[in-house]
Amino acid sequence: MNKMTSKEIAEIILIQYLARTNKLSPLIVAIDGLSGSGKTILVHQIERELRDNDCKVVIIHIDDHIVERTKRYDTGFDEWYEYYYLQWDIEMLTNQLFQRLRNNSNDLSLPFYDQTIDSLTTRQLSISNNSIVLIEGIFLQRKEWKSFYDYILFLKCPREVRCERVLKRDKYIGDLEKRLNKYKRRYWPGEDYYLEAEKPIEHADKVIDILNN
Repeated sequence: MNKMTSKEIAEIILIQYLARTNKLSPLIVAIDGLSGSGKTILVHQIERELRDNDCKVVIIHIDDHIVERTKRYDTGFDEWYEYYYLQWDIEMLTNQLFQRLRNNSNDLSLPFYDQTIDSLTTRQLSISNNSIVLIEGIFLQRKEWKSFYDYILFLKCPREVRCERVLKRDKYIGDLEKRLNKYKRRYWPGEDYYLEAEKPIEHADKVIDILNN
């Protein structure tokens, strides 16, 4: 967990890409981490570095593919359960995203969530076989998905730092105390479950300690 720049991380990914055994298949990289760990910023930094090395890069943000609110709120389940198990259509993404990527499908058809109207719109993604696919998001190493990646990065960041970040990020969304209580009820228990059930830090190929970056 030494200090690493985005350029150094991109170099590691590039090595993995060049060394892949199936040259007719894209390299699938997971950029995993809990809320507020800096995944989105890092993935775009890595993208720029890879493009500077003439790589074709596709970014997939897993949060673009959550389901409508009625399917993940007030379902009768505990809030952490709704967050971990119902926030995404796990089976659909397994079939339509991960399996198709692994089977070298060039065209993907995926639902994209629009928060402003709480609705999904299907869009097409074209991915060439010589691409590097960076999948960014939380809970990426859940048991249904973790076997599909060629390389896994995990961003490690203390909860107190992540809490400060997400509350600043969400400062325009409702009362601060209500937001904090929601994290305590819903998000953090879901994260704790993930850490215990899947042990993503132990299973990642590279752990990046954000405090050292």
